[in-house]
Amino acid sequence: MPRMFGTDGVRGIANTELTGNLAYDLGRAGAQALTQGTHKPTVIIGSDTRRSCDLLKCALMAGICSVGAHAVDLGVLPTPAIALLTRQMGADAGVVISASHNPAKYNGIKFFNREGYKLSDALEDEIEALVRGGCAGVPSPTGAELGRIETRPEMRAEYLEALVQRAGADLSGLTIALDCANGAASRVAPELFARLGARVVSRACEPDGMNINLDCGSTHPEALQALVVESGADVGLAFDGDADRLIAVDETGKIVDGDEMLVVCGRALKEKGQLPGDTVVATVMSNMGLDIALRQSGIRVERTAVGDRYVLERMLQGGYVLGGEQSGHIIFLRDNTTGDGIQTALHLLSILTETGRPLSALAAQMQRLPQVLVNVPCAGEKKHAFAEDAAICARIGEIEAELAGCGRVLVRPSGTEALVRVMLEGPDEAMLHRSAEDLAALLRARLS
Repeated sequence: MPRMFGTDGVRGIANTELTGNLAYDLGRAGAQALTQGTHKPTVIIGSDTRRSCDLLKCALMAGICSVGAHAVDLGVLPTPAIALLTRQMGADAGVVISASHNPAKYNGIKFFNREGYKLSDALEDEIEALVRGGCAGVPSPTGAELGRIETRPEMRAEYLEALVQRAGADLSGLTIALDCANGAASRVAPELFARLGARVVSRACEPDGMNINLDCGSTHPEALQALVVESGADVGLAFDGDADRLIAVDETGKIVDGDEMLVVCGRALKEKGQLPGDTVVATVMSNMGLDIALRQSGIRVERTAVGDRYVLERMLQGGYVLGGEQSGHIIFLRDNTTGDGIQTALHLLSILTETGRPLSALAAQMQRLPQVLVNVPCAGEKKHAFAEDAAICARIGEIEAELAGCGRVLVRPSGTEALVRVMLEGPDEAMLHRSAEDLAALLRARLS
């Protein structure tokens, strides 16, 4: 039986895989596991703009109330806002209903503990065991012991004010192009950057429940690239549906991804003496150009499995303050306990204003090796099977031998989708494309 929790909570097609019944059970099990019934707990809830959020939120909050906990609905807010406000409000837990960068038909439920951190595997396993066991042993109080639901829409302004106070830069004179993915950033980002003095031009800031991430946002930045050039913007900022990741666009219309932002921000922190251990944490998907660029500044790179939760775990273990993923999940641990696309943008813009250099020049500090990524759809229960397949393993070995130590092959199951991801990296891009497609074809044949 596949694990219910992926790398970023429980996720699936809303109302078929992620049903109201499952959301109700997750509310019951989560409230119980996160508080152990020691007092009458409070759980805050935020969501993105998907139509299915209403269905899942109502069911989740009913489950929370059914064990005697209080549910506080904060409305549409970015995921990192819930992590931050969980701490600021003194809540016992936070929950976000979102499927991040996935299409509108998907949704997800992810939990934060009272300190604003995503849950450990062990705690997720405890919640899953309760759900699979029919929530046996979870209390079902009656009368005055039932929980209540409260709405606090004004907390959006609290989060916005926290971002303004931490901005550290006057953006007057800058033109910023925004793509809010028709998601949670639509409620925050345009107002924030305007308040900081920037001229703001926006797109994909009109959510209708079904257009989240639709040809927009951090996974589809093409329209933003054109908008940057057309508007003469100094920088473009593309968020995903729940605004925990950022992909930037420089003034020429070129994409600046998470690896390049780690180099820019890592070097800036090192120069200020604010990079403990002279270390940046990245995942196995980050380009080898990241290691080369940071090494030139005396900065080490430690790598983890894919998923910002694993980046965070290593940061906490090592006492590090900066880490992230190529996809644009960047964690500044002095600011928040999870990836925050808007906070990342503020750091990037602060460096622009401090140095007076355009983003294109800052991003040029890293020279990336060619990298090819192919996604291979497969049934969810089969996406781990490739590691035990002799033919697949043999082909991976052949490609690695051809790269002769000047590149790498990474094959891994997606943590959020029914996919196996094939990534090849090396100096010869034509060879990478050829070998990646050949390996992907073998995976399709063997895993079908």
